[in-house]
Amino acid sequence: MSGPPRPSARSAGLEIYDTTLRDGAQAEDVTFSAEDKVRVAQQLDGLGVQFIEGGWPGANPKDIEFFRMIKTVPLQTAVVVAFGSTRKASNVVQKDPNIKALLEAETKIITVFGKTWSLHVTDALGISLVKNLELISDSVAHLRSKGRRVFYDAEHFFDGYKTNPDYALETIRQAVASGAERVILCDTNGGAMPWEIKEICQVVRRECAVPLGIHAHNDCEMAVANSLVAIEAGVVQVQGTINGIGERCGNANLCSIIPNLELKMKRPVLRDRLSHLKRVSGFVTEIANLMPNTHQPYVGDSAFAHKGGVHIHAVLKNPATYEHVIPKSVGNHQRMLVSDAAGRSGLLEKVEAYGIKLDKGHAKVRELIDILKERESEGYQFEAAEGSFELLMRKAMGTHRPSFQLLGFRVIVEKKQDHGASSSEATVMVRVGEVVEHAAAVGAGPVNALDHALRKALEKFYPQLREVKLLDYKVRVLSANRGTESKVRVLIESGDHKDKWGTVGVSENIMEASWQALADSIEYKLLAHDE
Repeated sequence: MSGPPRPSARSAGLEIYDTTLRDGAQAEDVTFSAEDKVRVAQQLDGLGVQFIEGGWPGANPKDIEFFRMIKTVPLQTAVVVAFGSTRKASNVVQKDPNIKALLEAETKIITVFGKTWSLHVTDALGISLVKNLELISDSVAHLRSKGRRVFYDAEHFFDGYKTNPDYALETIRQAVASGAERVILCDTNGGAMPWEIKEICQVVRRECAVPLGIHAHNDCEMAVANSLVAIEAGVVQVQGTINGIGERCGNANLCSIIPNLELKMKRPVLRDRLSHLKRVSGFVTEIANLMPNTHQPYVGDSAFAHKGGVHIHAVLKNPATYEHVIPKSVGNHQRMLVSDAAGRSGLLEKVEAYGIKLDKGHAKVRELIDILKERESEGYQFEAAEGSFELLMRKAMGTHRPSFQLLGFRVIVEKKQDHGASSSEATVMVRVGEVVEHAAAVGAGPVNALDHALRKALEKFYPQLREVKLLDYKVRVLSANRGTESKVRVLIESGDHKDKWGTVGVSENIMEASWQALADSIEYKLLAHDE
């Protein structure tokens, strides 16, 4: 049998094995193109992970294309791994299409999974327990004979061990005897508890001659905990995905596991690149076209955000009072939220961020707090609308000069047939200085039409508005018990070539709320040109 020698179970250091591009891509609402996968792989390599599972080349053409493309991309730290199953019972290993596709991917390492749980062998595959052992040994041995390093994923290992421990152990003995250099214990259904994981890993570690890995799913919200206790029990490879994306409830979240290893367990794994973590988390969220989980530990925007006045007052004196790690260690930063709970300390910090110096006893501080409380009682929220907050603050301070004045707007939505398309038209009248400007525009919807009309009216005075794009639009019903009379909050995110900002509007009329947010968005863009 050719191929590199296998390390002993005691010789391996702790390893991060990322499966975002394979297991993560199986999440509902996630689709990666081959080009997306290459870009994510480059980010993971920059983060410093050791192994990147690129996909299943025997399953779809997109993964075949990824493995072709990634060969031309220089990676600094990571090794790309192909993933697939053992041969089918009806095929000889040399002619099995899946095994052939794994070899054609031309990766140095192949991860092959096999059945460990007797239930799957008899009920899913419909073969004997002895035949399943042949599939495992034949597949691993053949891949090794072609010069590939082999990691063996023991699928459903913990369920299999709890059902038939002797057979579960025998499956991994077959993989090791045939040349596998890692055995990864998989909690495929995500149903195991930490104490079970720890006990079983300790048993397997005594029985297995090669290093072990852990692959946990999150169906019981235990994937991160199960991964960490497995490492405590002697496992050296931890598998997971960025942001925990994956099938059903997701996979073990590497964005929690990695900082827990480095900062809590003092087990460095990223070669001093932990500060890249938040950026990579955001990159994967963007490429996957998902809404970011702002409350995600370590990398979420809210992970180090403080809203309560007591919290803010203490954190400003000593961040350790309410922060368990230094935010910048994971690439995040401390945030003081604007709300009626913030108190004077938090509000002063926000005000000073805009270059305005006020003493805590200044009359304007009390006035700003009162305005905030009044606005929030009406349904406004400024945590994600700091553009509107800055405008509010400047108006209260008497330093804001409006760029335009609304004289009126009208929006018409017309639909002529049940199955016909609707049309939207908006007209806006504004005053800029002494000039009254009237403009009309159509749009894909009423808000889009209003946005177009406002820009059309103002761009001749402020050509820089051509740079502004509406990036996101959200509507939240605030008083659902009133039905269609309910007050709504509209949150808009806008941006140009160098910045992003949020603005907010509240009203029982969705167009009025939208206007407030749109107008604030334009005013905020013009602030830099208004001073």
